[in-house]
Amino acid sequence: MPVDDFKHQGRRKMLVDLLMTKGIEDKKVLEAINIVPRHLFLDSAFAEFAYRDEAFPIAAGQTISHPYTVAFQTQLLDIHPNEKVLEIGTGSGYQTAVLVAIGAEVFSIERQKELFDFSKIILKKINLEPRYQTYGDGYKGLPSFAPFDKIIVTAGAPEIPKDLLQQLKIGGIMVIPVGEQSQQMIVIIRLDEDQFEKYIFGDFKFVPMLESRSK
Repeated sequence: MPVDDFKHQGRRKMLVDLLMTKGIEDKKVLEAINIVPRHLFLDSAFAEFAYRDEAFPIAAGQTISHPYTVAFQTQLLDIHPNEKVLEIGTGSGYQTAVLVAIGAEVFSIERQKELFDFSKIILKKINLEPRYQTYGDGYKGLPSFAPFDKIIVTAGAPEIPKDLLQQLKIGGIMVIPVGEQSQQMIVIIRLDEDQFEKYIFGDFKFVPMLESRSK
């Protein structure tokens, strides 16, 4: 496994500086980006470019998101230490690691077995493991662990899954990219049992959220 040396640490600092120029202001998010060794989540062929603000292919036809996208979604969540965060789409585990580095109690679901296996190994190796990690259907969430303070979806959903809305605590925040070919970043705040506020934060491009096998 590649090491995390001074070269990578220096590149991370440059990435943090770049993200600040792009509007990322949350110090907890910036510190987490500075801590997490993104190059370890990539194929060795891309490791040299890991600290560019670019997406790269990973296993199972998926991608690791731009660092800006990861930072932007995380900033929108407004995470506080020890909050319960449900992550839909573990992917390579990079976003998971950022959430854990901030101090969140993370519950993560991944639909692709290859990615689930990879992320579980790498997160353990760098000592940034989530509270709970499973292989399963993100559309269903994790009702047995609900309610969650925050929910983050890391794939493009054609619509907002109702099951996830019901697993958000009152006062909680969900961040989800919604759309078919491209997505709008949506922030949802649960006001009470039946009411939700919705805010839109620009256009993004994500791989699609996989449909439930039960349909």
